[in-house]
Amino acid sequence: MDTRSILIVGVGGQGTLLASRVLGSLFVDLGCDVKISEVHGMAQRGGSVVTHVRYGTKVFSPLVEPGTADILLAFEKMEALRWIHFLKEQGRAIINSQEIEPMSVIMGAYEYPKDLEDRIRKVCPGAVFFDALAVAKELGNIKVANMVLIGVLARLLDIAPQMWEKAIKTVVPPKTVEINLRAFHRGYNWI
Repeated sequence: MDTRSILIVGVGGQGTLLASRVLGSLFVDLGCDVKISEVHGMAQRGGSVVTHVRYGTKVFSPLVEPGTADILLAFEKMEALRWIHFLKEQGRAIINSQEIEPMSVIMGAYEYPKDLEDRIRKVCPGAVFFDALAVAKELGNIKVANMVLIGVLARLLDIAPQMWEKAIKTVVPPKTVEINLRAFHRGYNWI
């Protein structure tokens, strides 16, 4: 298997790191060599969080280079635009339509861009936008928006849903397994 790369981006508190751990567990269960690199930055203060996930027969580096990511999984629209240049030419983007204003916008120094989807589609015309937060709210727990997005991602990869379920059960706290599996299936069945 060739080495494949997934870049997960968002802001602190959105569950990007838990999502990367689910991917890591999944790919290990599939017998892949997996390398994950997390960059937290000011994550606890709502800052950018980026996780590089690379898997295949043999992976030599955990870092995804610009222009090489097979998939961009973005938990927030501005973060998607900030990292879209990491996608390779035929790469796929799954983007949560949530908008979280950075401190510079909150303080009035900048405006949150109104044309993010158009700007993203110029780079990745097939980008999939999905309101994972709305689905998580319907399920009664906004913290499971990450598993909704994992479900959408799962539809792009040729891996049985049961393998994803096993990875989720392995990674999430036991008392949250049921709600996380429900969130996963809502995302998985969306497409």
